[in-house]
Amino acid sequence: MKLLLPCAFVGGLLFHAASVQAANEQKDTTPWKITGQLEEACSCDAACPCWFNSKPTKMTCGGGQVLFIEKGNYGDVKLDGLALATMGQSPEGKTMMESYGNWNFAYYYIDEKANPNQRKALEAIAGAVLTPGVSKKTQTRYAPITRKIEGKEHQITIGQYGTFHGHLVEGGMGGAPKIVNPPGADPLHHQYEQGRTTKMTYNDADQNWSWSNSNYMLGTFSVDNVQYEKFAAGLAQKMAGTEAEKAPGKK
Repeated sequence: MKLLLPCAFVGGLLFHAASVQAANEQKDTTPWKITGQLEEACSCDAACPCWFNSKPTKMTCGGGQVLFIEKGNYGDVKLDGLALATMGQSPEGKTMMESYGNWNFAYYYIDEKANPNQRKALEAIAGAVLTPGVSKKTQTRYAPITRKIEGKEHQITIGQYGTFHGHLVEGGMGGAPKIVNPPGADPLHHQYEQGRTTKMTYNDADQNWSWSNSNYMLGTFSVDNVQYEKFAAGLAQKMAGTEAEKAPGKK
C-alpha cells in the first residue's frame, strides 16, 4: 500500500497536489533533508500491487507509512530522532493512481515529543512527501510514534490510533526480496524490501481495521527538498506529454 502507506502511497502523483498548493499559497523555499527508515504496511496481499497502478487485492487499499528520522533538518530546525506518519485508504475498486485526490481519507500523525518549531517543520515535510492532496478528508494529530524491534519483528505504534507488526520474507535465492523503482515510486520508495504483517490495527478516521498476513515494506531513505522539486518537475513534463497525446486530432 501507499502507506501508510501509503497502502503504502502513490508518489507518482505528487505533482497534482503540488499544482494545487502552488495555486493557493506561496511556495515554501526552506531547505530540508531527512535520513532514516521507512516502515509501511497495508491491507493488500504482499506485494502491494498499488505501486504498479493495479487494483488492490481487497476492495480498497488501506494502510500507512511511518518515517523514523535518524538525522534531519528543516532550515535551522533539527529533527534528529523524530517521526511522522500517514494513514489512508483508497476508494473501492479503483487503483491508487486513478483515485488520487479522492481517497476515503488521509490522516497525518506528528511525533508528540517534537517542540512547536519541530512540529511545524514535520508538518511541512509531510505535506511534501506523504501523499499531499490525496483526499478531501484529512486531519493532523500529535501522538507518540514508536518502534520496537525484536529479532526479525518490527512493531510500530502510532499512539492510541493504530499499530502494525511486520517482518521481511525470505527470497528464493536468500535475503529479503527487493523492489526497485516501481511505476508509482517517489524518492522515498525508490527501493524497499518486501515482507508481511503479523498484525495491523487502526481505529481512527471512523475505521476499525484488524488484519494479518498482509503487505509490509521496509526501506531506508535520504531525501531532501531538491530531490522532490526535481521529481515534481519531471512529473510535470511527463504529464504534459501525456495530455498532449490525448489532445483532439492527435494521431
